[in-house]
Amino acid sequence: MKTYIVLLRGVMPSGKNSIKMAFLRDILEEAGFDNVRTYIQSGNVILKSPLLPKEISEKVHSVILDKNGSDLPVIVKTTDDIAQVLNENPFGEGYDIGRVFFTLSNEMPDEKLVQELENQDFGDEKIAFGKHAIYLYLPKDASRSKLSNVFVEKKLKITATTRNFNTLTKLVELARS
Repeated sequence: MKTYIVLLRGVMPSGKNSIKMAFLRDILEEAGFDNVRTYIQSGNVILKSPLLPKEISEKVHSVILDKNGSDLPVIVKTTDDIAQVLNENPFGEGYDIGRVFFTLSNEMPDEKLVQELENQDFGDEKIAFGKHAIYLYLPKDASRSKLSNVFVEKKLKITATTRNFNTLTKLVELARS
């Protein structure tokens, strides 16, 4: 059994992609996952499973679709993966960590698409690519940013989800406790 951090993309407090975290914990435990915990209402799950990340992603997606009717992309990482993403953050000194965002995917984007995006000028906003994540520095309101999760997905032709430093740090802490 290994501990995984499962990130749901597109969970909303209400509407078609809403899912109550208590319900999510129940349906994932019923599906055979162990020690299922959630963090805040935005689709962050910690669980244990003998399955591989791809298998967990497919199973969690299927369970949520079947039991809740929500077609949510599911990103799965190990605790060490997320810790490494945090440690490799290129926006260190001189950057407000509260304005740094981490975009995660189950797939690696095509190198040519990465280079095209790296060559674009986004003004005060910055994008950087690591081995395990895409890093965004958004000094102003993230909801009005050009470098949104949807923009990054579209340009790189991947499915991704974005979290902030505090959320990922807390998930690693919870997963290790």
